[in-house]
Amino acid sequence: MKKLALHWQIIIGLALGLIYGIVAASNGWGVFTTNWVAPFGTIFMNLLKLIAVPLVLSSLITGVASLSDLKKLSRIGGKTIGIYVGTTAVAVTIGLISVNMLKPGDKVPDQMKEKLQQTYEEDASSRTGSAQKVKGRGPLQPIIDIVPSNFFSSASSNRNMLQVVFVAIFVGIGLIQIPKDKGKPVLDFFEGLNEVVIKLVDFIMLMAPVGVFALIAQTINKVAGDNLAQVLELLGALGYYMIAVILGLIVHAIITYTGLLKLLTKMPLKTFFTGIAPAQLLAFSTSSSGATLPVTMECCEEELGVSEEVSSFVLPLGATINMDGTALYQAVAAVFIAQTLGMDLGIGAQLTIILTAVLASIGTAAVPGAGIIMLVIILEAVGVPTAGIALILGVDRILDMMRTVINVTGDASVAVIVANSEGQLNIPNH
Repeated sequence: MKKLALHWQIIIGLALGLIYGIVAASNGWGVFTTNWVAPFGTIFMNLLKLIAVPLVLSSLITGVASLSDLKKLSRIGGKTIGIYVGTTAVAVTIGLISVNMLKPGDKVPDQMKEKLQQTYEEDASSRTGSAQKVKGRGPLQPIIDIVPSNFFSSASSNRNMLQVVFVAIFVGIGLIQIPKDKGKPVLDFFEGLNEVVIKLVDFIMLMAPVGVFALIAQTINKVAGDNLAQVLELLGALGYYMIAVILGLIVHAIITYTGLLKLLTKMPLKTFFTGIAPAQLLAFSTSSSGATLPVTMECCEEELGVSEEVSSFVLPLGATINMDGTALYQAVAAVFIAQTLGMDLGIGAQLTIILTAVLASIGTAAVPGAGIIMLVIILEAVGVPTAGIALILGVDRILDMMRTVINVTGDASVAVIVANSEGQLNIPNH
């Protein structure tokens, strides 16, 4: 009997988790779900996070060292960062067009506005407090944050992935600069570590259907509690806002990513989307680009034919600085909140949103919910009251899942484009 493809296994887990979550919310099984179902999702997430740092470190060091030429490194790095920043700017622009066309803020009933602000007031103020800490930093603080004073402390948290990327590139450059015979033992160690981690990814993915089931069930449990009617009321009130975000994400995926793939590569779109499907589904379930990174790398190398040299450089970098979905959502959310509060944002303010969202997305941690903190900074930049984030917190988790899918799809698209430009794309004949 032929084994079911991984993406189908994950889809089944997703569907069953959704059904269970709705049944659990309808029958008041919230406590049971939290105690007996959610832990399997947490274990699965922890396993993915566990191998993220060793994977980035080993693959990036071996990837940079294999380039054997700093010119090649700067060329690939320049292309990667250039495309990442460009697609993010396009994403924000699409988000602004979507929210200005649909005007979802004008469609929220006054009674619901008050209810949302009261319900999520406490959560909103805590997020605003976190954002103030970020905002209070100097203009060059993001660059300072990239360079760790202690590698082991930065490697202890997935939130510091940009520091791990910096150290890996730094060590890789060091290996290029010394005689090959001197660097060989170090390189052999990291190549061996990389092989071990990739094998561990295969083991962890055996748990994927169960992990995804538990994650989706717990997400519905958190959003709905034991009152499904409350969720339906919330979705009804914020439906237009969600449509504006989802429409923007879909348009960005279709126009930007498929357009670039068609224009710059010979990769068949069916091959691309089938190959990246397990990573997309995992991104949807976990809401974390960082946790999905091991699977994204495996999909790109094995299913899309991206060389290890390119994927090990482009994808870890993408998971930390390429947040197209997050940036688009922030643009829609900022204008939506302004519309809901009866404020009119002119062209100048919206250009500020584009600039701030692009810059903010680079520093956004690849973990669930980090986008909200950056949204507070964007709101302050255009003079919109930050307390307004209470209006969107109720559906943030659902939209977080969707924007993470776009983030991961963007990473994979750029990996294929860069690999093709370097003659390192071997398109599989499926």
